Amino acid sequence: MVPAAATDDYPFLYLQQPGVPGFYLATLALIVLAALLLVQRTSGPLRAMAADADLFFMGAAFLLLETKNVVQFALLFGTTWFVNALVFMGILLAVLAAITVAQRVHLKRLWILYCLLFAAVAVAWLVPPESLLTLSLLPRFLAASAIAFVPIFVANLVFAQRFKGVGSSNVAFGANLLGAMIGGVLEYSSLALGYRALLPVIAGLYLIALALWLRMRVRGDSDPRTPAFSVSAQG
Repeated sequence: MVPAAATDDYPFLYLQQPGVPGFYLATLALIVLAALLLVQRTSGPLRAMAADADLFFMGAAFLLLETKNVVQFALLFGTTWFVNALVFMGILLAVLAAITVAQRVHLKRLWILYCLLFAAVAVAWLVPPESLLTLSLLPRFLAASAIAFVPIFVANLVFAQRFKGVGSSNVAFGANLLGAMIGGVLEYSSLALGYRALLPVIAGLYLIALALWLRMRVRGDSDPRTPAFSVSAQG
């Protein structure tokens, strides 16, 4: 059988056709099972995480966002250790910047941050990576950095704001970590859909997180696990 046609969005020369091989699926199922057992052991029963379900979806979306950025920088600047180091440094700096802002600025309306996040993801979707190749090195790097790291910065602001209201940081972090593990599993959907298709998945996950948070708010701020979000934040 002839291998699937490879493109920048689908650089999988070793696959004969788009899809996730059965061996991968079996391995990923074992990873999910191990993650469930470990998180349950360290953070308590999974049902206790129901109040922090939005953090679960944030974790999954954020992992996919990181993956998409690593791949995009590799396409634009080459697959080297230096490029990968720059990407991860940029991610860490964006996280640090978001936490610093959250410590100093009162973020009163979480839904506004979500709107900014969706806008940033939409820009990343609307600007094809190949369009940046026409730029010289420095403008290409600046444009790629803005497209890649602004969503990460805003996502961390959202997380920071939400995390301040959790009842148990251990349980909330467990939900977020489990979500990140599931996000790592969802990353393999790129074998069937391509890397660009991860962006709608990311937006969908954050949309679910927003819907869960809004439902929690509608149920009432009097819940001790969901205090009013009129104080400073995190992401």
